[in-house]
Order: sequence, then structure tokens, then C-alpha cells
Amino acid sequence: MKEAEQTKENPLIWDLDQPWTSILKPAARLCLNTLDFSDLWDEEDSTEDEGTNSTNESSTCLQAPPAPPPLPPPPPPLPPLAPALSSASLKGSTLKSRTLKLHWREMQTLAPLPRMTRFGTQTIWAGLEPVDLDTNRLEYLFESKGSSTCFKLASGRQKQPSVSVLGMKRSNIITIALSSLPPPRLLPPAIYSMDSSVLDREDVQRLQALIPTEEELSLIKDAKAQNPHAPLAQAELCLLTLGEISHLSSRLQLWAFALDYDSLEREIAEPLFHLKLAMEQLAGSQTFRCILATVLAIGNVLNGCKARGFELSYLGKLSQVRDTHSRQPLLHHVCVLLLQLYPQSSDLYSDTSAVTKAGKCDYSLVQSNLSQLEALCKASWEQLKVLDKAEEKRKGGKGEKRRGGGRGGDETSAQEGSLRQQLPKILKECEEKLKVLRAVHRRVINRFHSFLLFLGYSRAMVRDTKAEDFCKTISNFSLEFRSTRQGLLLQRERERPRSGAENQSPRTPVGRRTGQPAPTQESERSEEQCLLEEVLRTPESMLRLDATLPRHRRRVADIQGPFSRKSKC
Repeated sequence: MKEAEQTKENPLIWDLDQPWTSILKPAARLCLNTLDFSDLWDEEDSTEDEGTNSTNESSTCLQAPPAPPPLPPPPPPLPPLAPALSSASLKGSTLKSRTLKLHWREMQTLAPLPRMTRFGTQTIWAGLEPVDLDTNRLEYLFESKGSSTCFKLASGRQKQPSVSVLGMKRSNIITIALSSLPPPRLLPPAIYSMDSSVLDREDVQRLQALIPTEEELSLIKDAKAQNPHAPLAQAELCLLTLGEISHLSSRLQLWAFALDYDSLEREIAEPLFHLKLAMEQLAGSQTFRCILATVLAIGNVLNGCKARGFELSYLGKLSQVRDTHSRQPLLHHVCVLLLQLYPQSSDLYSDTSAVTKAGKCDYSLVQSNLSQLEALCKASWEQLKVLDKAEEKRKGGKGEKRRGGGRGGDETSAQEGSLRQQLPKILKECEEKLKVLRAVHRRVINRFHSFLLFLGYSRAMVRDTKAEDFCKTISNFSLEFRSTRQGLLLQRERERPRSGAENQSPRTPVGRRTGQPAPTQESERSEEQCLLEEVLRTPESMLRLDATLPRHRRRVADIQGPFSRKSKC
């Protein structure tokens, strides 16, 4: 009972001799953050003995999964195949000599599953419905002509060297990019429809680097004309496929702009928000006001003037000015005065987190990014107009010579149904957001200028002060102020036990002092040091009259004087 109660109280304590498998317990609910695995069965934990019964089945089944010994009773035998499949197989046997063969690995027998699984008790093949086929049409379509002339022709083509006209560097770049892209034949429909499920933002960026030039296309076409029966290399085939897409560069740029607008807008809006919040934090910080008042008072005393303010860039130089006696920086004395005069003040750094973030931004780059975003939006409208004109011409009948034949225009218009048709709406929304973003940028910068005027800056100083430089100066000063303030507080904590030991009587034993905790090693050392200092400060006459100090007995007679000796005699 005691052991059970102990295990209930401390479930994480176990015997070291206990095996790990006995300690593990099945989880009540298999959830990892937002991923729910609770539909996994407990029976799926048993992975031992999976390869015992699968040795005999491996010869007959293709990649049969290993299974444990059949604990539950085996399921009933498989039902016989439908007569339609059997007749088809019989007809197929008569067609084998006259049709092409599919070189697959056949499953002659299907063994039953050893146990009940999430997918059932039978294989997927046992539950398939029979399919009625037109065997005569299949025989006509896949008729074997002669002695497999098609395969000989294909094999002959594979032996021929592929046509390659690109440079080694360009060919390697295309080959590496194609390893992360879909097959080239699937690229045109995905580009026409701007299907993000096929090509993501990184794929669009790769395709922008693969846009063929007119010179490359002419070289590939000339080489193809000179060797019509030779296949093209992988890189040349990709460029030729991309070259057949009309206005490829405009389509990719439009697609990239539609995908990148949110991130581009965020790169502009976030620094502006940090700057706005930084001004609010500094204006509302009482500690910042106390620091300015203290530094101003010290400066007026040292300079012998009555200045009404100073430029805040001087805050970064407080740690460089030192006094002539203790060589402590001026920032140290500012912190001491603040702790004495304003004990409720904070460390300033924790109150101005937005100032630190704003100091890491480049607001000249924000201005250029805004201009580039406006230029991209304007260029996207022009590119959309070009695509619309090309689409109108294709609908008018000029686009029927595309690879899809006479229905190429209808197929392309059907493909351009997702993002392609939404481009006018997306660009219109981007233009409205740009108006808001432009107004936000203008107002935040104007507020920063008014904030500098609030701090006493002149208009000439406002024009020369950059937002990132100002915020970085305040951020660095707040960090130095915090470290200096923490050092002073730590020094005060260390001096508290020493001052307490000086207040206590040095002759009183430590164990007899009431109302004090047990002294630590540092406090004992400080008390011993205080006792030694007091002994050194005590005059010699006081030492002779102090009864608590040890004295030699042989010198008692010397201390008593000659009068006492005569009385004894």
C-alpha cells in the first residue's frame, strides 16, 4: 500500500532495475500541438514478429508488408472472381500473341491479411469491381505489328546522342532547377492558369531564372531542324517548352507580384509601426523624463549655465565622461541620483522595446521599397493589359495554331480560371492598399518630425536627423543605463549584510543575536573583517583595560605597579 501511494504521489520515480518497456504506458490521446494522431490504434504498436509469416508470401506477393502471427481467427476465403473478369482474362490470353505486352510484376495469389487493420481485412484487389472492356478496340489500338518495330525504333532513338547547344554552366543551372520543378510538359498549363497548387513562390522564382532568350531559342530550333530525329537534351527541351508560352516574362512577373504583395507590404508597414510605437513609449515614459531632468541639472551645474535642454545625441556620451576622483562615468552618477531621487523609476530598456526594433530598421530603404512597390503595381497593370489583348486575339481565331489544335483557345481560357481571372480584382485591391500605405508612411514620418520638435530640436536639426539614427542612439543609451543600474542594485544587495554586521555589536556572538538568520560564509567573513578593523582602531590603553581580550598572566604584577608589590611584602 505504501509503495502504491508513493507511486501515485511521485509518478515520475521508478525503480532503476525495472525495464523501460514496462515503464512506458500508452498515451491517452495522441496529439502533438495541432496535429491529431488519436485515430491510431493500440494494436498498431505491436511491430515484433512481423517477419515470421511473410517469408512464404514474399515469393508470391509484390512488396507484401510484414505482419505478426495471426492472433485473431483468419477471415473467410476470398470470393471467386467475377465471370466478366474471367472472360476478359480468357480473351486477353488469346490477345497476348497479337498485342503489346505490359511488363509488370504479376500477383498470382493474394494472401489474406493476418489481422484486422485500419484498411479492412482484405487487400484492395479483393474489393475491386469487374470492368467490362471492348477487347476488339484494345486489340486494334495495341496491335503488335510485325516483330516489334516500334520498340526497335524507340531503342534506336535512345542510342542516338541528344542535341545540346547550351553552355555547360547554363545547362547545369537548368538541370538543377528542373529537379525541383514538375515535368516540362506540365509547366505551360500551370503557368497559364497560375495554379499555386502546382507551382509555389520558389518555383515561380526558378522559372524566372529559366526564361529563354531569343538567341537560345533560335539555336535550339536550328539544331532541331538539322537533326529532326535526334532528341533534345533535358535543358534544351525545357527552354523550348517555355519559349512556346506567350508573354512568359509578363505572366511570371504578374504571378510573383500577386504572391509577394503581402510580404512586400509587411516590410514597409512593420518598421513604420515600430517607429510610431517608439515615439509613444518615449513620450509616455516617466523614467525617460527623470533622466533628462537629472542630466540637464548636472550639466547646468558643471557648465555654470541655465540651459533649458540639450540634444539627445549627448546621451550616448554619458558613459565616456568620468569624474576626476573615483574615475566613475557620468552615467554612474546619473543612476545613483535617480535611485535616490526617483526610486520608482525603471531601467528604461524594458519600457522602450519598440525603440530597439525601430533602431534596427533602415527608413531610407523603407522609402525606396515603397517607391518600388508602386512601380511594380503600375507595371503589373501594363502587363495585364498586354495579356488581355493577347487573349482577345486568341479568342478571335489567331490562337488556334497552338499545340492544342483548333480547341486551344477554349482550353486555355478554361485553364485561366483561378488566379488569372482574379488578377484585375487583386491588382485593384493592391492599388487601394498602396494608397493607405502611402498615407501611413507620410503621416508617420511627419509625426516623427513633430516628435523631434517636441524634444526641442530646431527645424534644421529635424531635417538632418534620421529616424534610425535617433532610435539607435536612444536604444544604446537605454541598454547602457540598464546595465549600470543593475550593477548599482547588485552592489547595494552585497553591502546590506555588511552594514547589518556593523550595526551589531562586534563582541556579541553570532549565535546569540536575536532576530537574524544563520550567517552565511560571506557574512561571517564580513563580520570577522569588521572585528579586525575595530581592534586596529582601538587605542592601546583601551586594549589593556579590556577584560574580554586575552592577556598573559605573568605580566599581571607588572600591570598592578610597585604599590601593590610593597603591600604584598
